[in-house]
Parts: sequence; C-alpha cells; structure tokens
Amino acid sequence: MEQTLVILKPSCVERGLIGDVISRIQNKGITIIGMKMMQLNEQILREHYSHLVEKPFFPGLCASMMATPVVCMVLKGIDVVEVFRTMTGSTNGRKAAPGTLRGDFCMSGQANIVHASDSVESAKVEIARFFRPDEIFDYTPDNLAFLYADDEL
Repeated sequence: MEQTLVILKPSCVERGLIGDVISRIQNKGITIIGMKMMQLNEQILREHYSHLVEKPFFPGLCASMMATPVVCMVLKGIDVVEVFRTMTGSTNGRKAAPGTLRGDFCMSGQANIVHASDSVESAKVEIARFFRPDEIFDYTPDNLAFLYADDEL
C-alpha cells in the first residue's frame, strides 16, 4: 500500500478544523500511521518548498506556515496519494469543488488548510523530511476486509 504525507497547515489549526479533516480521512477508510504536531522553521520550509524559494511570495508563505504549529500525518491506503489529493481539491479554495476539504473549508490559495504529497516519489521524500522511522506505525487495521475487496489487497 502507498503512503503519503499530509500537513494540516496553520489555517487549519487556527480555525479548529483538525478534527474535521481527521474525521474525513478516517471516514474515507484511510489509515493514519503517523501523526504529530510540530512548529515549522525556515530551514525545513526552504527544503520542503525548494521549488518556490526564489518566488516573490516565498517570505509570505514561510510566515504563514510558521504562524502556528502544524499537524503532520502519514497516511496509508491503496492509491492513497491520488485519493487524498482528490479529497483535498484545487489549490485555491475558491475554485475547489464542494465536497473537497478546500472546497468546504477554505477561501484562499495560500491559506488552503492542507498540504498533500503530489506523487508516490514526493511522498517518500516528504515523509522522511518530517518523520523519523520510529514515528511511523505501519500496522494493518482489523477492518481492512470491510474497506477493500479481496482482489484489491
């Protein structure tokens, strides 16, 4: 099964949406195998957003991502990268479809409540950036037979 990194951004934390997002993850049947709250700093943000460091909006992005602690999670499931990105919705909350996290909970392109890895390869790099191996609990939930058909596992 795939793994992906999710960051509940300061806009999610400050607005008290952590429980709503986690509920949607669990209701979908995705397994949370790692979770922690942490305060981001400029060093980790420069690494995480290395493709944006030279952009004029990067200082504002850093400031917004350091405004409060964030909640980082590692999720596991079949096709979980694609599944969670679909749940997330378009980057700009004003354009995100109703029913998606951003479509239901945000109005911004930057204060868009959640980061989700964009590929399996990115997920591996991002998970290693935010989690030590001993912080991930790769277990198999008892209800797996009720989440997937036998031929999907």
